[in-house]
Amino acid sequence: MAGSTHTVTNQVPPLVGYDVFSADRALAAAVERHVEPGLREEVLGELSALGRTSGSAQVQEWGVLANENPPRLRTHDRYGNRIDEVEFHPSWHRLLGKGVSAGLTAAWDRPAGHVRRAAAFVVWTQVEAGNGCPLSMTHAAVPALRTDPELAAEWEPRLTSMVYDRELRPAHLKAGALFGMGMTEKQGGSDVRANTTSARPLAQDGTYELTGHKWFCSAPMSDGFLVLAQAPGGLTCFLVPRVLRDGMRNVFLLQRLKDKLGNRSNASAEVEFDGTWARRVGEEGRGVRTIIEMVAATRLDCVLGSAGLMRQAVAQAVHHCSHREAFGSKLTDQPLMRNVLADLALESEAATTLALRLAAAWDDGGEQERALLRIAVPAAKYWVTKRCPAVAVEAAECLGGNGYVEESGMPRLVRESPLNSIWEGAGNVQALDVVRALRREPAALDAYLREVGQARGADHRLDAAVKDLLTELADLDGVEGRARRLVERLALVLQGSLLVRFAPPQVADAFCAGRLGGDGGAAFGTLPHTLDLASVVERARPVS
Repeated sequence: MAGSTHTVTNQVPPLVGYDVFSADRALAAAVERHVEPGLREEVLGELSALGRTSGSAQVQEWGVLANENPPRLRTHDRYGNRIDEVEFHPSWHRLLGKGVSAGLTAAWDRPAGHVRRAAAFVVWTQVEAGNGCPLSMTHAAVPALRTDPELAAEWEPRLTSMVYDRELRPAHLKAGALFGMGMTEKQGGSDVRANTTSARPLAQDGTYELTGHKWFCSAPMSDGFLVLAQAPGGLTCFLVPRVLRDGMRNVFLLQRLKDKLGNRSNASAEVEFDGTWARRVGEEGRGVRTIIEMVAATRLDCVLGSAGLMRQAVAQAVHHCSHREAFGSKLTDQPLMRNVLADLALESEAATTLALRLAAAWDDGGEQERALLRIAVPAAKYWVTKRCPAVAVEAAECLGGNGYVEESGMPRLVRESPLNSIWEGAGNVQALDVVRALRREPAALDAYLREVGQARGADHRLDAAVKDLLTELADLDGVEGRARRLVERLALVLQGSLLVRFAPPQVADAFCAGRLGGDGGAAFGTLPHTLDLASVVERARPVS
């Protein structure tokens, strides 16, 4: 018998078998804050159940398997018939089914629907982010379809269903349906008005035949898609069903699947339309206006997804450092590592707090809240998604060499982390969208200033940051060249205001010092050492 050469010690147990929701103090507090007292017990119980599911060993293993076994394109069957299907690993279907049954496509008509869904999205993203795409597209399609009451009456019950039906068959025979989206073309990118896909009217009113291509088509296995094409009256939004009512497959030619940096479990396709049947959504020539509410909803999901990824990265880092010893003490007890962890925790909590505030504004639906969303959503999408890669990489470093090994799960988070900044309009698109709102919609800036003004006088660094921001906003000449700087400040001031009002004092103090007061460096771990950083780290520790 071979002798033992060493004893394994000082290794960190896996972060598994815990309630992902309840262990996230910032997320749980935000839900309690934004949900009416009469609903809290129901909502917290629902989210805690999802949290326990998300933290279970079985479901985490599904996430690993879905990522390790990416989808495969099958253009033809064994006989040579064109079928254009995407095959997924069984774990993908299990995850997607759990997401649908958890209400991640059912926000629009539920009490506190957007807050409870937002919190669930943050939790579920931490298992495997790839299945978030079809969940997000399906959720976001609802407001676009509502521009046509007849279409909404037909499709909305299927999209908001909590039943996952994976079979490709006519949608009217299904208990639940999923939606994808196709706007981007090779020559246009974010400039969707450069689209060349054509839409020729057919004899039946509101129906068209599409010819063209989409360079990025999200969730190509879905039951329906919202796409943009050039109709006689200009750029128009259309609904393209995957299977027609008579059971025939629509012409939906999948050319290839994208080989992506991350998001490996999810399929993104190039698709050709060649006599593809479509139904118009909204009026001809108003495609961008029709689809803009869908875009806004998916942009918020980018914020939520990044908040979820950051939370998981920070949870893993704090968990590791709470168990790992070096140089005679736990890593969390060492001042410099504590500074790094606290700095990461601030970024995560600020992202979560802002994201849930935006979801609450969606639930409210009032004029001022909608005006706030007009600036706050693109600003948050710009800033939170930009911070996600930095957090993921620094958190992986907290695990040392172990964080560079696939088994730790950190490389998957790192690869996923840039995605939300790129999708649904990259950084420049978001910054310029904020500038457009500042110039054209004074009610949006007024709503923003009212929101941040609720923390006036609570922290001198926040007050000074607001004053500096007002100076910048007073002069919009040449603003495009400094739009990123301006939008960054808008996001940071809004985060600071929310944390000063709602977070524990040590969290708000550290955020204002490091993000608004100029008392922090460019890298994580450069907060003033005099702050109560131990309390910030303890708040982020994933123990429930």
